[in-house]
Amino acid sequence: LNAYAAICFVYSLLSKQHAGYLMLILTLVFVFVGLNIIALLTYLGVIAPWSGRFYSLWNTEYAKIHIPIISSVSEHQPTNWVAFFFDLHVLVASFPAGLWFCSILYSITAVYFAGVMIRLMLTLTPVVCVLAGITFSSIFKRYLYDEAAERTLMLHGLQRRKASHQDQSRSKDRTMYDKAGKLRKPLQLECAEAREQILSTCPDDDFGTLKTIIIATMLLLLSMFVVHCTWITSNAYSSPSVVLAYYNNDGSRTILDDFREAYFWLRKNTPDQARVMSWWDYGYQIAGMANRTTLVDNNTWNNSHIALVGKAMASTEREAYKIMRALDVDYVLVIFGGMIGYSGDDINKFLWMVRIAEGEHPKDIRLDYRVPAGFDRARNTVIGNKKFNLEHLEEAFTSEHWLVRIYKVKKPRNIYSIPKSDRVFEHRRSKPYNKHSSGSSSTTSPLEGNRIGEMAPLIPLPPALKNSKSNQKTTQQRSEGLLDGRLNRRHSDCSSNRYNTDDWGVVEVNRTVDLVSEKNCERLTLVVENTRFVVESALLRSKPNTMLGRMFGSSRDHNLVKPNEHGEYVVAEGISAGCFRAILDYFKKGVMHCPPNVSVAELREACDYLLVPFTAENVDCVDLRGLLHELSNEGARERFNVFLNKIILPQMVKSARDGERECHIVVLLDDDIVDWDENYPLQIGEDLPLAVYSSQLYRFFKYIENRDVAKQLLKDRGLKKIRLGIEGYPTCKEKVRRRPDGKAEVVYSYVQRPFIHMSWEKEEAKSRHVDFACPIVKSKSNPSLASAFSDLLPSSPPYVPNANNAAGPSSGRPTTYTNPPPPQPSEPYPHHVPPVDD
Repeated sequence: LNAYAAICFVYSLLSKQHAGYLMLILTLVFVFVGLNIIALLTYLGVIAPWSGRFYSLWNTEYAKIHIPIISSVSEHQPTNWVAFFFDLHVLVASFPAGLWFCSILYSITAVYFAGVMIRLMLTLTPVVCVLAGITFSSIFKRYLYDEAAERTLMLHGLQRRKASHQDQSRSKDRTMYDKAGKLRKPLQLECAEAREQILSTCPDDDFGTLKTIIIATMLLLLSMFVVHCTWITSNAYSSPSVVLAYYNNDGSRTILDDFREAYFWLRKNTPDQARVMSWWDYGYQIAGMANRTTLVDNNTWNNSHIALVGKAMASTEREAYKIMRALDVDYVLVIFGGMIGYSGDDINKFLWMVRIAEGEHPKDIRLDYRVPAGFDRARNTVIGNKKFNLEHLEEAFTSEHWLVRIYKVKKPRNIYSIPKSDRVFEHRRSKPYNKHSSGSSSTTSPLEGNRIGEMAPLIPLPPALKNSKSNQKTTQQRSEGLLDGRLNRRHSDCSSNRYNTDDWGVVEVNRTVDLVSEKNCERLTLVVENTRFVVESALLRSKPNTMLGRMFGSSRDHNLVKPNEHGEYVVAEGISAGCFRAILDYFKKGVMHCPPNVSVAELREACDYLLVPFTAENVDCVDLRGLLHELSNEGARERFNVFLNKIILPQMVKSARDGERECHIVVLLDDDIVDWDENYPLQIGEDLPLAVYSSQLYRFFKYIENRDVAKQLLKDRGLKKIRLGIEGYPTCKEKVRRRPDGKAEVVYSYVQRPFIHMSWEKEEAKSRHVDFACPIVKSKSNPSLASAFSDLLPSSPPYVPNANNAAGPSSGRPTTYTNPPPPQPSEPYPHHVPPVDD
């Protein structure tokens, strides 16, 4: 309004031509300055630059080439003409008539943007409504105008004008002389001509009929527009996207509630920490309705993550499984519309999955990536009618109409798998044998000619002992069922002591491994993780100190374990078959060969469970880091036991004798000097911790792994509230000065030293101690590093050094300070330094 007033004021001062020049110059100046300001603010980062969505408005191919994720959004697709009529109906044809009444620039810009992106139809709707309203208003104004009343008003006006003119003529006749009627004739002629002109404009009856038809047509169109808007609002724009509906041929309505059904299943049947992988369209729905974590959602700012999910969706199952394991995916949700003909499923979006994945992984994904096979529309099937069997995924849930399908990602196997194409067997006949033969039997081994030292350790063989019916088979049937052939290795000889993935393979359910090499020996069938191992009893009795040796070392009547109804022994629950193979190598050769699919930590736990020694001499593995880590942990346990008994336990006993319920010990180096004395005590209001001098213990606590081992060992010994870390400890005096009140102020030098804090009482209340650490820099304050007691005595006896430290620093450092100085008031210490604790 102020700008309009200013323009009017300028036009009042200048001529029309000069005012037009001035307004043109001012407009160009303002546009130039505004563009430069916007460019400067964008360069400085005050205003965010345009995103890919805005660039795609000016260049429709920009998003498809550079950012395919933008073009994949359904709202960013080009608008077809049906959508214009669908949303605007009759307004499409009526609104152009009012363009000249409104801003042409706004209208054209809105139409262009709405044609580029369907979501920008919202920007076109306001101007269409305004211009269409102007159009209908002009039509109704033209054809609803009452012309008869207008003619009557015009006649009355003409009569009033004639009467007023006659009065003026009479007044002039009184002052002037002239012939009668000389001046009245032109006015009478003028009024008569005007009257005839007004009466001649009277429309006929046909024009009234035309007005009625036009007005009725406009009202009919507006009524249809209201009905259309009501129907569109109730059917298209009011239904949630998670609930679908369609009408049958008989007019009945069917509701498809598969989405909510699947989300409800996810919320009720999956763990709270489960991760669900799906295309980004369903991220918000899964997070909001199923309350589960998703990898990608409708916030499409993370293009690389969406590309990785698209790559997994477009890859084979084996390649996709690697991506899903790297992303820690538990479930995969896909939309399948093939059953009900739903066109918005993941197959419809597969092209965008490939395009988006190609932007981030151009070497792995191409536009022709996994070109699908042809489709026979006549028979409604894929050419070839392929049937797929999932290997790494299993179906967990399928909705009622098969619209939503959820698959569970299988956990990786403990041991690697040998593909069926690589499982080549050499068929040969083996001599019959009796599985339950005694030691004096004369049956031969199924691996004839191969002794324990010659055969490959624990080769997976075809199934033999499946159930109790195997006991009813003949000797020849048992022989053929136990060994149909021997597995040929591709990468190493069977007698090799080193194992790789192909050497071990997978031991499937009900597989049997025969380790019997002697003819006259007692056979034992051990079942470990659904895998049967046939071993010699003498092999287990050779190691009597192990659990297997104790279980099968005694006589059969007093055995510690009893067989099941099939004559088999179920042992080593919780241990994988691969670990058990390596442990059986120890019984045969004295050395455990750790397979690559079994971690050293897993093998170590299995050895601890079966009482098998785990040392560097009897373990052979490729993972030296894992082996040395386990050996370091074992050495740390043994070494800390020595430190605990010789250094730490005496201090704990001393604290217990003093009536304490916990102990705080600081480990100092052997050459650390502490020169506290009675004349210059530490001015702190807390008890000082106990101090021990041991450079070996100091170096032991330097590693976090050693502190973890020590903490676990102390927990195993029954101690509570264990804390191990590093804190500052005051050693020697750095500066001594006198205050104005005569008191001495001492600045001690602090060093960072390890500490151990433990308690042997179970305290339910909250700890009353405050933990903080001192900085490495020298400080003028005197912080305490011990746990503070809130029930300090109001007074304490004067500090008297004991016999151990009575000599003071001159006679050597004390081993332990048992009588701390009395608490003194001190200035506060800045507590903003975080503690260095485990």
